[in-house]
Amino acid sequence: MRLSRFYIDTPLSLGEHELPEAQAHYIGRVLRMAEGDAVQLFDGSGQEFLATLLEVGKKRVRVGINESFAGQPESSLKVHLGQGLSRGERMDWAIQKATELGVNEITPIISERCEVRLKDERAEKRQLHWQQIAVSACEQCGRSTVPVIHAPQLLADWLKANDAELKLVLHPVAEPLVSHARPASLAFLIGPEGGLNDAEVSQAQSAGFHAARLGPRVLRTETAPVVALAVAQQLWGDF
Repeated sequence: MRLSRFYIDTPLSLGEHELPEAQAHYIGRVLRMAEGDAVQLFDGSGQEFLATLLEVGKKRVRVGINESFAGQPESSLKVHLGQGLSRGERMDWAIQKATELGVNEITPIISERCEVRLKDERAEKRQLHWQQIAVSACEQCGRSTVPVIHAPQLLADWLKANDAELKLVLHPVAEPLVSHARPASLAFLIGPEGGLNDAEVSQAQSAGFHAARLGPRVLRTETAPVVALAVAQQLWGDF
């Protein structure tokens, strides 16, 4: 039987720990777990921890960690996804699936055709929301390391800061991914719902990005990262 698995945003070690309020509420009030039940915890360090519930209250849950072991290894391919900012569930879905497919970093990209405009306070809330989506995806898929979700960035700023070994911008008229040699690190740039315009593709190419395509069909902005990451992991990663 698979144990319920939870991410704890604080370093864990053998011994007794009180869980954060959000996890305590979920364990005690939502799942209605009881003292003596076993759970599996991870803290993003790459380690996994087996624990027993020692106390389960409405707002307080204490656990006893009695075993630690190495978690699921990460792919040897380090991937930074620059995902065009899109609306609501589309962005959520892209982040969730990219996490399941082993991405290490995600930066929402603001480009000309973005239909979403986030002011400072709202952008911060969305970033926290997206980070929680990544956490939940890790809890489900078994990853022991949580990808970093960065604050939204202007396309030009992200292009300048990116130092991946292989940098690719998805474009319908380009070379297939298989034409590139195996990199140690990879940056993928994917446009928003309206796509990147020609000037933005040229801007990316001037910054060292190669145009790459995934096939003859035009993919939605939330489908493109799933296909791109799956192909990249098959060619150069751990698939």
